[in-house]
Amino acid sequence: MAGRIVVGVDGSEPSVRALRWAAQQAELTGSELVAVTGWEFPMWAGLTPEAAVYDPERAAAEILTKTVEQVLGAEAAAKVTQQTVQGNAAEALLNRAEGADLLVVGARGYSGLKASVLGSVSLHVVQHSPVPVTVVRGE
Repeated sequence: MAGRIVVGVDGSEPSVRALRWAAQQAELTGSELVAVTGWEFPMWAGLTPEAAVYDPERAAAEILTKTVEQVLGAEAAAKVTQQTVQGNAAEALLNRAEGADLLVVGARGYSGLKASVLGSVSLHVVQHSPVPVTVVRGE
């Protein structure tokens, strides 16, 4: 029976590297590949007219779909389960990783901690994951 590999994708270069690595691992092992992105509604969103038309879930789904298709190509992307989850990215990944064989994240994504060796999401995932984690670093 094939396993399941969950990968965090936020459109950042580290998440692109993680997606490539996870796709190769899924191909090698015959596992299902699940690409996940988490989104949170910005606290300030209700305060401006522009925010009234801002749909963070749709924006996150578009980033996920676009990234998966650009990185893997349309044919391979069609085989990837894509999940856009409301909530903190780390918690979204941890929840989706339940029962998976592996969770894959990039070393850093779109967080404010650019000077960190690991980003806040990858660090949290490594510390709390119910399954093995692979953190994909730079080239």
